[in-house]
Amino acid sequence: MTILGLGEDGVDGLSVAACAALDAAELVMGAARHLALLPGLRCEVRQWPVPFAEGLPMLLAARGRRVVLLASGDPFWFGAGSSVTRDLAPAEWIAHPAPSSFALAASRLGWALQDTPCLGLHAAPFTRLRPHLAPRQRLLVLVRDGQAVATLAAWLDGLGFGPSVLHVLEALGGPRERVREVQAGSYALADVAHPVTIGIEVAGEGAVLPATSGRADTWFASDGQLTKRPVRALTLSALAPRPGELLWDLGAGSGSIGIEWLLAHPANRAIAVEADALRAERARGNAAALGVDRLTVLHGRAPDLLPEGEAPDAVFVGGGLSPVLLEALWARLPGGTRLVANAVTLESEALLARWHGKAGGDLMRIELADAVPLGGRHGWKARYPVVQWSVTR
Repeated sequence: MTILGLGEDGVDGLSVAACAALDAAELVMGAARHLALLPGLRCEVRQWPVPFAEGLPMLLAARGRRVVLLASGDPFWFGAGSSVTRDLAPAEWIAHPAPSSFALAASRLGWALQDTPCLGLHAAPFTRLRPHLAPRQRLLVLVRDGQAVATLAAWLDGLGFGPSVLHVLEALGGPRERVREVQAGSYALADVAHPVTIGIEVAGEGAVLPATSGRADTWFASDGQLTKRPVRALTLSALAPRPGELLWDLGAGSGSIGIEWLLAHPANRAIAVEADALRAERARGNAAALGVDRLTVLHGRAPDLLPEGEAPDAVFVGGGLSPVLLEALWARLPGGTRLVANAVTLESEALLARWHGKAGGDLMRIELADAVPLGGRHGWKARYPVVQWSVTR
């Protein structure tokens, strides 16, 4: 099978090898837009269905034939490539990429591609941009269609980034190519053609999500069941997220620990378990609002409910701490798993002290106080101390 990346100029931009693959093809599959760029095909042609996943069985059923799959630009950068090759052996396919929309957009705008975050938001929420929204930042974004550009502009304006400049780049590399510039807050374009890439130069007074753990509590909707900012920072430090790792956040509350774990690196994964249905839904909402909708939230109580499948690299116990839970975790977790548990009550402190004596690790008491009015002056008001146990299984 040949995976063929097409630009908007159709066959004009294809390599000799790509043209040879088309000439020898028994079957060509692709979206209607891609097939329209190659009107002279003499072999069997099939339009790829929507949703995308429904086309995969059709493609796999054609194994053994000379098949060409049409894709946009570079099929392995926010494209169909990896979705298709997942079920194929390396010897069963070859790819001929064209310049990606990101490369073409950077070449039109003069932006350094290695310094510019690139996001494919064809079927993903705009909230994934949230961690990147800071003045003077540049972003390149692929969206579904022209109407999505207007929706994105309104979303940016609503967050306080209305002065952001949008470079609207349509049909790059083809005869319909057009590049226009407009501010998000005064967006009025009604004729944006697909495919479209947006270059965003962020500006405005909107709130900027800090890059370090221990974000302000106000970033998280909560009913009070929240690991507060200083303790959260110390907890994330103890959990020590590394790229690509999986966290279990047990007794997740507002989901703040799992969310900050995901914000630490785009390849990180997290599963939250929360016994209260309203809090579980709130955790999902917090994750979506902060651009990490990949947080998986399970409604249930550990250890009755623990995630199935892959073992975690780290586990945080923020709620529901009990002897039964620690015993269950110790029996299930493989060696090398990092476990962090926080306790506020005397009973939970005693439990962690016993486990520290049995399994080792570090036991830390966190005592914080805030300055509050005291008559005409100020004094210190102590918070409840938190005992934190961290250990590697």
